[in-house]
Amino acid sequence: MSLNGKTLFITGASRGIGLAIGLRAAKDGANVVIAAKTAEPHPKLPGTIYTAAQEIEAAGGKALPLVVDVRDEEAVKAAIAKTVETFGSLDIVVNNASAISLTPTPQTDMKRFDLMHQINTRGTYMVSKYAIPHLEKAENPHILMLSPPLDMSEKWFAPHLAYSMAKYGMSLCVLGLAGELRGQGIAVNALWPRTTIATAAVKNLLGGDALVQASRTPEILADAAYTIFQKPSKGFSGHFLIDDAFLYGEGVTDFEKYRVDATQPLAPDFFVPDDTPPLSSLR
Repeated sequence: MSLNGKTLFITGASRGIGLAIGLRAAKDGANVVIAAKTAEPHPKLPGTIYTAAQEIEAAGGKALPLVVDVRDEEAVKAAIAKTVETFGSLDIVVNNASAISLTPTPQTDMKRFDLMHQINTRGTYMVSKYAIPHLEKAENPHILMLSPPLDMSEKWFAPHLAYSMAKYGMSLCVLGLAGELRGQGIAVNALWPRTTIATAAVKNLLGGDALVQASRTPEILADAAYTIFQKPSKGFSGHFLIDDAFLYGEGVTDFEKYRVDATQPLAPDFFVPDDTPPLSSLR
């Protein structure tokens, strides 16, 4: 199945994982809506919605860059309406936009708490909510959250409770919407990386260049997402997928191509359940 002519609405797609997913779809000739906040160049962050649009079109797709703050209800409604007006349909929604702050509770100010919950949980819920009427008309509709499996282990919450709650809120949207929308044939799934991914957030907020070198590239998530979108929406929903384990099950065996630096040991990501098949078993 090709994504040629399909329309994807991707939040936070001006760079990183969101852009990589858009570029993979663009290779098929997909329409990609870049719904993100960055309209002007940022001193510490690469790319804007307009540079992302150029990359999408250079890859073979059609791009629609839209300035969207997923906390703003009117902006979200207008962006989805503009998407359908421009391309005539909406087939796939990727809730990728996210905010992170790995602080313990005493050091987490409530403004930061609110920001993470408004972007991660509320933004995911709201984008999905306003997309549903259009997805119901699509041939093979998918909603994908970049969020973790619902592994309710203390170790994932104790070090950074506010962030974990906000991120798991995205996954609760998967759990609920998968059941709510199954009758309409809309697939809702979650995708999460086993390792850290070489993004601006990893470099600037988590571990600098050293952690980037121990990461995989966003293309592993792009390939996994692309494979998810090939699945029949009526029969593939409610899954919480780890990128390499899912791809391995789909026949992928070469994961070295995704490493930033093959000489460095891979750094594990948060929220990967202990019962996930070990990397060694996927080789």
